[in-house]
Amino acid sequence: QEELVESGGGTVQSGGSLTLSCSASESLFSRSAMGWFRQAPGKEREFVAAIDRHTERTYYSESVKGRFQISRDNAKHTAFLQMNNLRREDTAVYYCSTDSLTGTGRNLNDYDHWGQGTQVTVTS
Repeated sequence: QEELVESGGGTVQSGGSLTLSCSASESLFSRSAMGWFRQAPGKEREFVAAIDRHTERTYYSESVKGRFQISRDNAKHTAFLQMNNLRREDTAVYYCSTDSLTGTGRNLNDYDHWGQGTQVTVTS
């Protein structure tokens, strides 16, 4: 069974930084675009960032563009989300996901594997 394992969440003050990690099996990671989503209390899950499998082109939501950076280490089968200048509104459970269908990460309907989520809390 292919699974995603996230780590790196925690509590940080506004303006601070955190880095999330997401590890997958080699077979899943090698054929997948990697994406990050988040869900705040009382809100729907929303897209945060994605990185293409082949080109490593990246995509970001407008709310995080310029502050967050997604990357992938293909040798370690791990994706990262570097989050800088965190704001209280970034508080959410962050989920790692894969698009193993197309490998591009562009279509939200193509995400097919999900991690268990990791909590990020930003305090004032």
